[in-house]
Amino acid sequence: MFITRTRDIEVKVTPRFLPERSSADKRYYFWSYTIEITNHGDATVQLESRHWRITDALGRVQEVRGAGVVGEQPVLAPGASYEYTSGVPLTTDSGFMTGSYTMVDEAGERFDIAIPTFSLDLPHAAARVVN
Repeated sequence: MFITRTRDIEVKVTPRFLPERSSADKRYYFWSYTIEITNHGDATVQLESRHWRITDALGRVQEVRGAGVVGEQPVLAPGASYEYTSGVPLTTDSGFMTGSYTMVDEAGERFDIAIPTFSLDLPHAAARVVN
């Protein structure tokens, strides 16, 4: 598990390799990742957008930007959490992801919160990103 906290908003990431959706012969490796976002602050916030940097084992970087997460723009009241699961394919057997969410508070102020950098590793492989 990988955890970061920005402006009283905690982001936890748990990645998992999915061998049933992967094929080494086809150079296709698939991971799911579950993210839990918890608002430890005093104000309600909404997740507006995401920005990902996905890096494979060869150093190739793919950037992904978009509205919300998994088709939603969740609102988190103080003390509330939101969890979702998504996935990412790579053509190498390892890599890592990092990114940020753009949030907006009740006053309309936009701010970014960090998503912790997390590694995408095969089971029993040494993790390349240490939390």
